[in-house]
Amino acid sequence: MSTIPSSSKVWFITGGSRGFGAEIARAALARGDRVVATARKPESIEAELGRHDNLLAVALDVNDEAQASAAVDAAITRFGRIDVLVNNAGYGLLGAVEEAGAQEVERQFATNVFGLLKVTRAVLPHMRRERKGHVINISSVGGYAAYPGWGVYGATKFAVEGLSEAMSRELEPLGVHATVVEPGFFRTDFLDPTSLFKVAHEIADYAPTVGEMRSRMAGANHQQPGDPKKLAQALLVLADAKQPPVRLPLGSDTVARILEKNRFVEGELETWRAVAVSTNHDDVAV
Repeated sequence: MSTIPSSSKVWFITGGSRGFGAEIARAALARGDRVVATARKPESIEAELGRHDNLLAVALDVNDEAQASAAVDAAITRFGRIDVLVNNAGYGLLGAVEEAGAQEVERQFATNVFGLLKVTRAVLPHMRRERKGHVINISSVGGYAAYPGWGVYGATKFAVEGLSEAMSRELEPLGVHATVVEPGFFRTDFLDPTSLFKVAHEIADYAPTVGEMRSRMAGANHQQPGDPKKLAQALLVLADAKQPPVRLPLGSDTVARILEKNRFVEGELETWRAVAVSTNHDDVAV
């Protein structure tokens, strides 16, 4: 175990071989932090980031709980602690909710939700022991507001949002923070076939909604407004914050969508307020 200066952070990043994971790892290494980057094929990490004394590339399929524990043990053995966990590994599924088959849905939740939980359960005992740390869960604008064609993917990210909110309250008295990050559309490989899966069965009735989304996404690849390198810099700022937020939306498109949804929810609540509060017992004041 090496001695790490207290001013330097130790990062544990899932999905560290490309996209957000690789950019976050690269930015952390550039400022002198230590990074444990994980991927199913760890050689892909060194191919992307090169060899580095402060980099540990570890094999990890987030669906494998034993492998998650082994990866965390390797991180502790090498660097002594984990200061920042970035749960970044995941993939997209494009299709209407009805179109998505049971196995497609189960695989999506297995990676995006259950995999995140497996890694988190492996890391948190070490953070609790140190009474410090920061869990950063990568969600999506689709985890705050739903879109046609992204229902199942969005549901996994809605789950990540709920888990992160609860964790932020559970962990705060222990000196550990939790933040859910909500990126909008960023210029990564997310829309490539390696990261985005399409449902096997398409239904013609959904052509005006989900079909339109399929067409939009086909033309949007590598044309998205967000810059992954700037997202990585934002994550460094987040990791350094003494009082980090529970939610961090990233991208002007995310900010606009959140404001739009908040206005819609407030308006709908006002319209249905009388019905909403009509279910109280008579002895409960409204």
